[in-house]
Amino acid sequence: MQSSSKLFPVALISAEFRGDLSEDLYRLKPGNSPDSTVELVATRLGLADHEQHRGAPVILLHGSFSNRRFWYSPKCIGLGPYLARAGFDVWIVEMRGHGLSPRNQRYKYNRVSDYARYDLPAITQFVYEQNPQPVHWLGHSLGGTTLAAALGGRYLDESMIASVALFGSQISRNYWPLKIPPLVWGAKVLLKRFNVLSGSRLKRGPEDESMGVILEALRWYGLFGRFGDAQDDWWAGLAQVQLPLFVVSAQGDEQDPPWACQKLFDQFASINKTFLCLSKQQGFSSDFGHVEMLVSKAAQVEVWPLIEQWLNRGHSDAGEPSMRPEDNMVAATAMQPKLST
Repeated sequence: MQSSSKLFPVALISAEFRGDLSEDLYRLKPGNSPDSTVELVATRLGLADHEQHRGAPVILLHGSFSNRRFWYSPKCIGLGPYLARAGFDVWIVEMRGHGLSPRNQRYKYNRVSDYARYDLPAITQFVYEQNPQPVHWLGHSLGGTTLAAALGGRYLDESMIASVALFGSQISRNYWPLKIPPLVWGAKVLLKRFNVLSGSRLKRGPEDESMGVILEALRWYGLFGRFGDAQDDWWAGLAQVQLPLFVVSAQGDEQDPPWACQKLFDQFASINKTFLCLSKQQGFSSDFGHVEMLVSKAAQVEVWPLIEQWLNRGHSDAGEPSMRPEDNMVAATAMQPKLST
């Protein structure tokens, strides 16, 4: 089978129409990491009647215990379809062993370090090859943290990136039990007996998460932990990143609280950057939660249009877009089918 890329083997495994949208599924085998069995599936969404015209590319990266359905429901509802209908070239990536991406041979040992150093650069290069315009990266929760790691480690070619948006992502929250070495040692001994943590059993999401990612997070939040790996200090590296940045937090997010998201925002050197907290105090209908910030009827009306507005900016100056949700309700209702109950 002929590869869809000159960079590395890529197979177009499906091409379908989903109502007014086209859906193409690509299986990437970058072969750039120590585990040569890694394969990643990327879903491309576009307007069915505009196949020859591709707008600015946007890559959506899910968080832990999740998959592409966070952005794109079977009924073609979600931020992914919304942005595709707004004219963007939307790519939804599923990380190793999540969703349609198969589990690699060393799945148990997968880490954010691997995602950031090997997978995100390959994804960026492939999307840029398919649509040679600088890409917009959007990440939720661990997806945003992974983006921060890739940027702080200088693994991504910034000339290929137009902007970065992080939603509910942080690395500064204090977990006091993880500051007590004997408790951490005991937790590691117990966790190493398992290959994965089950998202469904923990009621955290539909997917499992590899034990390597869990143990890596324990190290970050430990007594002498830092955001990085044995080779690179990602936190320090963020102080060199100049890309346009949009960071969104939610007042009702107990997992990744606004103050911690703000700290990650402040670490970036970007001059052109915007921080937003979704709260009643800021004029939103409620204090949004960790998931509701992007997946809810309220997000459809109040948040998605702000994301579209950010992506449509020229990013040539440091001025902030209007962040008043009431300015966007009419446009959102007109562009997106209503969410089902």
